[in-house]
Amino acid sequence: MAHNNEEIESKFYVRNLAVIEKRLVELGSTCIVPRGFEYNLRFDDAQNGLQSRHQVLRLRKFDDVRLTYKGPGKKVGNAYARQEVELVVNDFEQARLFLECLGFHLEVVYEKYRAMYQLGTALITLDELPYGLFVEIEAETSREIEDIANRLQLDPQTAIPASYQGLFEQVRQKKNLPVKNLSFEEFIQYSITPADLGVSPAD
Repeated sequence: MAHNNEEIESKFYVRNLAVIEKRLVELGSTCIVPRGFEYNLRFDDAQNGLQSRHQVLRLRKFDDVRLTYKGPGKKVGNAYARQEVELVVNDFEQARLFLECLGFHLEVVYEKYRAMYQLGTALITLDELPYGLFVEIEAETSREIEDIANRLQLDPQTAIPASYQGLFEQVRQKKNLPVKNLSFEEFIQYSITPADLGVSPAD
């Protein structure tokens, strides 16, 4: 839900998504996409220039297929803002081939299970990743995000500035994990704690 092509969101590590989901329902939110599997491919150029400039080029398959560009982020209160431009495409494999023909290569695969809720104009996602459970709140202002976090009984001060990819890189280096992708199959044998990720539970 990027407003004027700017995404403003906060990410929270949680211990129990079911409790958060119950609170969302009690607040009158609407489930706009039921829980499902999300598959992401992140691309870079030959010099890994996108990563060095803190930019993201991603192809995602979830409730639809989307090609996404994200610019460098900046802190806004307890939230994080960055430019986001998305295109809905109708063929995942053709979109992948399109990027590869332009010289981009697949850098990493990352997976999650996600459910999406809408509360007013805000979008709340409940995410299960191979290394933990998270809630993302995306709204038009950081103040609105903080208000929703409080209503969900999440501590706004525990908002995580890092992306899922950033957390992946951190835990991979800290624990010296021999994994290339953020996939459930590659993480199945590892137990990851909040301390490993450098985060604090918000619930």
